[in-house]
Order: sequence, then structure tokens, then C-alpha cells
Amino acid sequence: MSWLRERRVALAGLTLFTLLAGDAWRYSLSWYGWGAIIALLGLAWLAVAVRERVDLRRVPVALGAVAAYLTLSIAWSAYPGASAIGVLVTLITGAVAIVMTQVLTLGDVVRALSAATRWILGLSLIFELIVATLVRQPLLPFWTSYEEPYPAAFNWSRNALLEGGRIQGITGNANLLAFVALVAVIVLAVQWRLRQTDPGHEASLRRPAVLGWIAIALGVLVLTRSATVIIAGVGVVFVLGVVLLARQRPGRARLAVYGAAVALAGAAAAAVVVLRDTLLTLVGRSDDLTGRLDIWSAVIDLAQERPWFGWGWVSYWAPWVEPFDDLVVIRGVTYLQAHNAWLDVWLQLGILGLILVAVLVLTTVARTVAWAVDAPRGDALDPAALRLAPVLLLAMLLVHSLAESRLLIEAGLLLLVWIAVASRRHELRGRRAEATA
Repeated sequence: MSWLRERRVALAGLTLFTLLAGDAWRYSLSWYGWGAIIALLGLAWLAVAVRERVDLRRVPVALGAVAAYLTLSIAWSAYPGASAIGVLVTLITGAVAIVMTQVLTLGDVVRALSAATRWILGLSLIFELIVATLVRQPLLPFWTSYEEPYPAAFNWSRNALLEGGRIQGITGNANLLAFVALVAVIVLAVQWRLRQTDPGHEASLRRPAVLGWIAIALGVLVLTRSATVIIAGVGVVFVLGVVLLARQRPGRARLAVYGAAVALAGAAAAAVVVLRDTLLTLVGRSDDLTGRLDIWSAVIDLAQERPWFGWGWVSYWAPWVEPFDDLVVIRGVTYLQAHNAWLDVWLQLGILGLILVAVLVLTTVARTVAWAVDAPRGDALDPAALRLAPVLLLAMLLVHSLAESRLLIEAGLLLLVWIAVASRRHELRGRRAEATA
């Protein structure tokens, strides 16, 4: 039933669009309109899960442990009501990712992610062009009214396309738009390579289209000038090199490749710390990491008050409860994340939660690297080019998590859970193939 499968790919694409560019709905249709869209998407995925009898318990042990622990954190939370909401949203997002792994192939997800990011990039450029040529001034979200002077961060668009500034697109945030652009570069590059190696594969794109969209995505990266995403991009290129090199080595020789990669990554991280001021000057950023040092300091101070179990899971900080209502306020803007996923986990779930999340990430990394490197066992497995997508997306998410907390929310969370579950399914599938060989 290909028509049913295509509908599910379209549903996945719309879901990814909404999670990557949620503010496009919130700013245009209000929070109520966004809520209605989220509810409809949730019901659609519930219908798919029921139809296919999806078993949500078929997840990696580490993922189940994290889900159980953050749910239990409601019991000791300093803000139980907000925690209940945060836990519910987190579990629903994770459940959608699990359903996707069981009803869509890797190629289907790559197609959905490619379509979602291309729509966001295309609409963002059209949106910024309309603001620059017709509106000709910064544009606030609809359904809002702010008394001047208000922070520039409140603008949906800053009318920067023709003025040399950083564009924000329909996402309303330059860093998030850059994040979408880098995701697009990854999946489009995979589709381009797939076109070369497996031209008949349904996830491949025609050469002119894929090259054109890669050029657009790279152009958006230039127009957004996000230092955090540029660094994440460097990490993606590094991991790509490691995976391609490991593919050329036999089993034990790969361990040397991985060891050298870890050592080189550690040395690079140390160099970044030592040469921080110089590097920040090169990318045009302040020596306080655009306010992040103040944010991290506030988060660390608060986390130390409840170091072992944390303050309770809340996902995005709830601005209506203490201590988040005035924890970090910079130039009139109340920040709602720690700008570091690991500090956010420590703050909300404590050291024990941090250990559980670290185990989840490390086991997912190990499985995903093996998925990308190991030769397919059987015709049912995915082509080599396609198997690059999960490991490159995971590399991007993890490097990005050092300066942003999006790994824990919306599209970042969905992609993490999808990669964790899909890599586990691949591992089990490989074991079954070996057992029957």
C-alpha cells in the first residue's frame, strides 16, 4: 500500500516542519493555533500507532530508564505542575519518534526530513524578501502587542536581508534557522550520494534539484552566521571523515581509528578553550560567548543547591514558575534554556539523571557508528550512503548540545529518540541476519 506509506512520509514531514519551525505557527496563528496543529498531529500519530499495533515498550534500556526517571522527578520537583506538563510533552515527542521507527524506513525519514527543511528554507527566504521589500521594517509576531522600546529579540524578522544582518526566517531565530540549514545540508548530501550509488532508490533526488537546494542551504548558513552551528558543521565533517576511514579498515584496525579520533577531538576541544578569545574574534562573537557564560554561571549555582536529583524535569523552562521566571534575564529577555543540554539535564535531573542521559548517548553513539560503518548483512538493509544520515545527524546534535539545549526539546529530542531506537532495531536485525546466515 504505497499510498498509505506516502501519507505517513508526508505526516512525518509535517511533524518535523512543526518541531523545527514551531514559531512559524505560533507567530502566525497564535499559541492556540499552534496547539491545535500539535493536537491534530498527535491524534494522527496515535491513529497510525493503533493501526500498526506499535509497541512503545520496544526501546533501548537506557532510553526507557531516562523516560522513567524524568517521570519520577515529578515526585520531588520544586514545580510539580510544570514538571507534569514538561514530562507529558517529552513523552509524547518520544512516542512519536518510536512510532516513526516502526512504520517508516530510514529512507522514508530522510525524505521527510529533506522535505521539511527545504520548505522551511524556501519559505524563510521568501518571508525575509517580503519583509525587506514590502514591510521595510522589523516585523513583530502577529497577535502580539509590545510597548516600545522592546528588545530586538522579540521581532519575528529584523528586516536584515538587504541590510547585511543575520536573517531569522520563519523560525524567528537566526541560530535555529542555521540549525535547519545544517540538517538540510546533511540529508541533501546523503541524497546526492545516494543518487550516485543507488539512482533507483526512492530516497534519492535528481542531481540539479539536490545541488540547487544544497546551495540554498549553504547560502542560509552564510546569511545566519551562527557560530554554534558552524562549529557543529565542523564536527559533522570530522565524523564523516572518521566513518569513511573506518569503512576501509578491518574490524580491529577500526579501534585504532576510533581511538585516534577521540584523541584528536579532545585535543581540538582543548585548543578551542585555550584559543577561545582569538576564535571568538574571528567569528565576530563576544568573549562572554554571547551571554552564555552568565547563563551557565546562574544554572550551575542553582544546580548545586540540588546536585543529585535536580529540581525536577520541565524541558523548556517554564517562565511562570520559580526559579525560571527570573533566573536569567539579559537586556530585557528572559531566557528559557541553559544554552547547554548537559547543564540543563544536571539542573533538572541532577547527577543521577546526567549519568543516565550520558549512558543513553554513549550507547546510541556506539550503535550508530556501527550502523554507518559495518557492511550490510542481507538485501533488506539500507545502502551505505543512506546509513550515513543517522551518524551525521547525531554528531550535529551532540556538538550543538554544548551551546544549546535543543537536544532536549522539539526536533532535537525527536531525532535523538529516533536515532536511539532505529540504531537498536538495526543492531537486532543484524544479529538475526547473522544467526540465520
